[in-house]
Amino acid sequence: MEMPVALLREKLIRFLREDVGMGDITTEGVVPTGTRVRAQIIPREPAVVAGVSEVKALLEVLGINVVRSVGDGEEVRPGSVVMELEGEGRTILAAERTALNILMRMSGIATAVRELVRKVEGAGFRVRIAATRKTAPGLRYFDKRAVALGGGDTHRLRLDDAVLIKDNHIVIAGGVREAIKRARVITSFAKKVEVEVRTPEEALSAAESGADIVMLDNMTPERVEESIKVLERHGLRDKVLVEVSGGITKDNILTYAKRRPDIISLGSLTHSVQAIDMSLKVVEVRSDQ
Repeated sequence: MEMPVALLREKLIRFLREDVGMGDITTEGVVPTGTRVRAQIIPREPAVVAGVSEVKALLEVLGINVVRSVGDGEEVRPGSVVMELEGEGRTILAAERTALNILMRMSGIATAVRELVRKVEGAGFRVRIAATRKTAPGLRYFDKRAVALGGGDTHRLRLDDAVLIKDNHIVIAGGVREAIKRARVITSFAKKVEVEVRTPEEALSAAESGADIVMLDNMTPERVEESIKVLERHGLRDKVLVEVSGGITKDNILTYAKRRPDIISLGSLTHSVQAIDMSLKVVEVRSDQ
């Protein structure tokens, strides 16, 4: 996934305006006009880098030249150069925090996703690792793109991507079957219908009622296994995708993967992201005056 550059730039400029305000008073007082610098962005820990394309788009708008950079999705070691920049010193320093925040957050997400994907694949399981819509407001595109760069599945990007019938929908509709029936009436053939269930009985009801995806929500590994066996006994396992979500961590993910669902989704990949520590260092200064 990649947003058209014009729309991406609009978002990035809004981020920068939020930080700069009426101007960078520190830099204006300390750095003379006309000072040119070369700077490098360096990680302090291993990472899967994400956000390079976005930061490049921001810097290009500001007239900052990206001399070299790694590619999105590449793995880097501490102390390596993620990006090298050249341009007007005042401009680079004014954009520093915005650029770093984007890179650090997106790289943190991509790194966490890559770790889980490798862990599951290394154990011999063919299970997709997916994110959720638990993203920071305004950062949905950046968070989801980072998931994709890490090798994960983005799941729904927005509410209009697919039907996802959750517990509150079921309560209001009066049951799983009725909720699916109502959703099918107004849903295009191009949209999948997923149902969040909490018991093996609800999983069976959802599959029998025509759900495309059954999400086993906040179940123990044992209940997940029981639900999948119920679907198998009724000849429905191959008719639906099975997603497992809720309470899953890097410590217990293999216990869930062992039950062989199709998808494991984790909200923590985006709502509790651990940013990668990076810094921008000026390595050369010259004056045009």
